[in-house]
Amino acid sequence: MKKEEKQRFETKAVHAGYDSERHFGSLTPPIYQTSTFTFSSLEQGAKRFAGEEKGYIYSRLSNPTVSILEERIARLEGGEAALAFASGMAAVSAALIGITKMNDHILCSKGVYGCTFGLLQMLKEKYNIDHHFHNMISAEGILSNIRENTTCIFIETPINPTMRVIDLELVTTVAKKKGIKVVVDNTFSTPYLQKPLQMGSDLVIHSATKYIGGHGDVIGGIIVGNGDTIRYLQKTTQKDIGGVISPFDAWLLLRGIKTIAVRMDRHCKNAGKLAEQLKNHPKIKAVYYPGDQDHPDYEIMKRQMKKGGGLLSFEIDGTYEDTVNVVNQLNLIQIAVSLGDAETLIQHPASMTHAVVPKEVRKEMGISNQLLRLSAGLEAPEDIWEDLEQALDSLR
Repeated sequence: MKKEEKQRFETKAVHAGYDSERHFGSLTPPIYQTSTFTFSSLEQGAKRFAGEEKGYIYSRLSNPTVSILEERIARLEGGEAALAFASGMAAVSAALIGITKMNDHILCSKGVYGCTFGLLQMLKEKYNIDHHFHNMISAEGILSNIRENTTCIFIETPINPTMRVIDLELVTTVAKKKGIKVVVDNTFSTPYLQKPLQMGSDLVIHSATKYIGGHGDVIGGIIVGNGDTIRYLQKTTQKDIGGVISPFDAWLLLRGIKTIAVRMDRHCKNAGKLAEQLKNHPKIKAVYYPGDQDHPDYEIMKRQMKKGGGLLSFEIDGTYEDTVNVVNQLNLIQIAVSLGDAETLIQHPASMTHAVVPKEVRKEMGISNQLLRLSAGLEAPEDIWEDLEQALDSLR
């Protein structure tokens, strides 16, 4: 077999980070379902706690099944190391708390997930860690929004749920001149479609619940970065706050990620077809899909993403009541707030994922009451479209 560094993404997704010979020849990574690990002597325990000897101590600190997941994700993202968490928000919290301190400032992309917004508000209220949102479309604009106490630039790209795409090379070039860390939520793109670390970002975050798991049956989060930063986060925010993933959930993510390339190809293909069909429907006001040539950030998407992704948003040409009616008329498509599952899912951001965001801020982000976000599943695209079409036709 080729050395891992020369293997292609699809091969790494199946094999990276795991040697069956070290686990009694088990083809599938074992689940080390244990809370603690024994030492052969007091001296060995002392050395492990002192960091003088490698080995496992307690599953809140590290676990063999979790370690395999972390190494595999790190290889796929092109990072030196990774940390797995109990949820995507546990990962976001650990990253932002870990690299900021009281009175710092965070510059954010113009639009973030509702719970990330809630966390930013909490940091502001409790620790005076301020934040504000910017579109980040020019170096001059970014520089004008950086303050003396800015220690982090936090980016979602594509942005949830408006699907705007941020030019990562532009942002990281400006950030490096100022010595500011760039953190990218790469959940929507996955390491298969986009690699922010290769474009200069410092940390990459995933809600592994979504495309990495891929089957709607596990909650998890991941941070990827350089070895020093990951070790610092492991010894501080992860260890002391304790939002660690369970061995069984890590195993589920390992199982899911084996098929990520195949699944993402299908998600992207279905999303592209649906976006084109929605654009031609008379009851649709606008469609937002990065893979669409009419998307304002299409050229950026082509530079930094392999494909347009499996998510799209669209606005109903009508009232809020019309929007409610369309959603409630759906049969095949499920109403749910997650994404990246085998099933096609739809949600209403203004009243669901971004309900915590004040109305005026949602308006600035581009989230209207007529906006819907759709996660294209793995079903036959014809069946997905037929369900959407009959729901839209109910407005006529």
